[in-house]
Formats: sequence, C-alpha cells, structure tokens
Amino acid sequence: MQPTATQPPSHLAPFHHGDPVVSAALPAARPAPRRMASLDAYRGLVMFLMMAEVLELANVAKAAPGNPVWQFLAFHQTHALWSGCSLHDLIQPSFSFLVGAALPFSLAGRAAKGQKLGWMLAHAAWRSLVLIALGIFLRSIGKPRTYFTFEDTLTQIGLGYFFLFLLGLARPRWLWWVAVAVLLVGYWTAFALYPLPGPGFDYQAVGSSADWAYNFSGFAAHWNKNTNFAWAFDRWFLNLFPREKGMPFLFNNGGYATLSFIPTLGTMILGLIAGGWLREGKSHAGKLGRLAVAGAACLAAGLAADYASVCPIVKRIWTPSWTLYSGGWCFLLTAGFYAALDVAGRFRFWAFPLRVIGMNSIVAYCMAAYPIREFILSSFKIHLGADIFHQVWWAPEPIAAGAAVLAVQWLILFWMYRKGTFVRI
Repeated sequence: MQPTATQPPSHLAPFHHGDPVVSAALPAARPAPRRMASLDAYRGLVMFLMMAEVLELANVAKAAPGNPVWQFLAFHQTHALWSGCSLHDLIQPSFSFLVGAALPFSLAGRAAKGQKLGWMLAHAAWRSLVLIALGIFLRSIGKPRTYFTFEDTLTQIGLGYFFLFLLGLARPRWLWWVAVAVLLVGYWTAFALYPLPGPGFDYQAVGSSADWAYNFSGFAAHWNKNTNFAWAFDRWFLNLFPREKGMPFLFNNGGYATLSFIPTLGTMILGLIAGGWLREGKSHAGKLGRLAVAGAACLAAGLAADYASVCPIVKRIWTPSWTLYSGGWCFLLTAGFYAALDVAGRFRFWAFPLRVIGMNSIVAYCMAAYPIREFILSSFKIHLGADIFHQVWWAPEPIAAGAAVLAVQWLILFWMYRKGTFVRI
C-alpha cells in the first residue's frame, strides 16, 4: 500500500525475459523509487482526521448551538447524512486513492528486488485477504460473534486491491482510464435499471421513510437509501453469513453497501493514474499540471452529473458521481502536497508530524478504532483521576480528553518511527 522504504540499488533487477506481461509493467533498468514526502504527509493527514474523531466535536457543538465556529467544525467531522460532502467524507476516498497512488512505486520497488510475477501476484492476493479479514476483525470488536460486514474502509480496499494490482501491470496506461469508465458506467447502469419502489413499499422495514428529507425524486430516486441495487444485493449476500441471534440482514442503518467496492476501485485507479504521473520523469510543472487538470475535470464531471440529476453525489453508496467528485479533490490535494513538499521541499518540518502518522497508516487506522482509543482514555482516568479532564481550563472536556488520547497515539507512532518499525501488509 505504500512506496518502498528500502534504499534503492543502482539498477532494477531484470525481469524474466520470457514474461511479456511483467516486462511491459515497468521500465527496465530504472532506480527503485524513494519514498515521496507528499504521499506520506497526505496519508498522515487522512489518518489524523480519522483519529481526531476522539475530539467529539459534534458533542461540543451540541453544547454550544449558537456558536458558528463549533458548528462548522462539527459539520466537517461528521459524515453527510446522504447527499453532499464534508471534510470527513473525504477520508475514505483519500485513503483509497493513496493506495492506488503508491502502487507504481511499490511495483518498481519489487522489481528492484528481483521479485517474479508469480510471487507478486500471490502477495497481492494475500494482501487483499488480510485487508478484508482485518476490516471484519476490527468491526467485530465488542460484538458477541464475528460481524461479517464488508462496507468498512479496509474491506472495501481489500475487495478491489487484487484487481487494482492487475491493472497496475497493464499497458498502455490509457487502459486505466478505460477501466475507470467501464466500472462507473456499469455501476451506474445497474442502479438505473433496478426498479423503483412501488406505491405500497414499506420504507420503515428498510430503516427509512417515504418522506425522509434526503430522498431523491424522479430518476435520481434510483439512488435512495436502502431501496437501491446495492441494498438488494446485500439482502442476499450478507444473509449467506451467520448473524447474531439468527436475525436476517434487512438493511444497513447508514445505507452503506458491499458493492461500493466497485466504484471504490475506480477511486483507487484514479490514484494509480496519479501515482504513475508522479513516478514518471516529467518536470515538476508537468506533473502538477496533470494533477490539477485531472482534479478540475473530475470535480466538474461529478458536479454536473449531480446537478443534472443523472447521478447524485452520495458517498455512502459511492455513486459514480461521488467517485469523480471525491477523486477530483484527491487529485488537487495530491498536487498541493507535492508542490509543498517534493517541489519546494526546503521547508518540510511542518509536515513531519503527518509523515510520522502516514508511514504507519495501518497502525494509525487500528488505533483509531473505538475500543483502543477508549482504552487509552480510561487509562488516563484510572491513573490520574476520573475527573482529570473536568479540570482542564483551556478546552471543553471532550476536546481535552481527545487531545490527550491523540498525543499518546502520536507518541506511539513516533516511537515506532524512531525504531524504524513500519507495519505493512
């Protein structure tokens, strides 16, 4: 998932000459890439935003309903209820995009080590399975039995990663754009052809209501909560797995769906395209120009589809317009970090805390899980007193407590950074 951290040899180890697929996958005799500060920092920002949920800004805002600053911060630390976008909504697409952006560097690093195609494919398949299993494991913490769910960030990436890896080997690179188009058009068509609910449909039975404020009308209603193609698939697929108390799966409260991994793969391919541009020997201006143009074009396409009601922007079911809209932001954020750190790199010190997080993103993701952060918080209260955060004068209790948890988490990551311990799958 990340560019290699090893010191590059002077030349890439040659591929097996009889393997045309691998020979076409990477240029021969090029030095293995070094880590890119921009990708590490961007990944670190994404993980920080996820870890910062412990600040509970939404609860602080509820206690200060007339304060516009807290309302603004709370909005951007919560997901949109259905359509629309907040900063928090960009966490998952950014993480997925960065998986793709790192792949060209990972492929080059593996080539430098002389790895054969068969081993690389086996490792990609293993990584996919581990990501799926880790996502299910984290979601099952605190549950009475294994909680089989596949809408989690890690499981979504895992479901699509092997296909992403195969595309990373494909040439010419315009095939990557074709793959994005095929995935998004196909996913859009499946939703568009799925029949809309009839007049007597029981919305209560799927966790919604006929008069819900976020319901779309007309053609856009094909993307309403828990009445769409992806929901119908989960009504079949998730009931293949054992469930708590034998209760069948009826709906996801948030409207999330397993099949979102398909357009999420589209997001990862957009990242793959960005990573390919960053690794090429073009000028800084050329790389920035490509990223900026792609970002603006994707944003415009996503907004146009939403405005025309052809395909609304909905993160929870990862509509094709969301893939384009969020992908546009990811291109632009990548360009910004690249310009700040890899182009004008003399003042990188401000990004160091983010890079510490970004270089151990899997550990950061696990530490952001609710039981782990609650364990850290309860440890503070056990050893320093239950009211320790009531006495902090400079911030409301949730922010003081959350800041303490974040500090501990970052120090653990910093210790791992100093030790050279980086957990990768």
